[in-house]
Amino acid sequence: MDVTRSWRFVSVGIEGQPTHVAGVNLWAADWTASCSRVTVAHPRYPSQRRTISVYEVTDSAPPIRFAAGKFSNGVWGFFVPVDSSRSPL
Repeated sequence: MDVTRSWRFVSVGIEGQPTHVAGVNLWAADWTASCSRVTVAHPRYPSQRRTISVYEVTDSAPPIRFAAGKFSNGVWGFFVPVDSSRSPL
């Protein structure tokens, strides 16, 4: 399975652990699911692939687009588009 280009790793951690993108803690924000999914490599085990969902935090200006998914029980990975003009860190 090939990795989806144009997405970069932000964070991996335990569910609920503060994860900030563009100054917003994603766990404290409302996520709106898109119909999109991306395939990413686990940052510590690059041969492992995960297909994860793309979300937006729409109540920020500009909206924050990111991908998130479980890597293992209670452990989540977060990625953002490489186009930082759309989703700055």
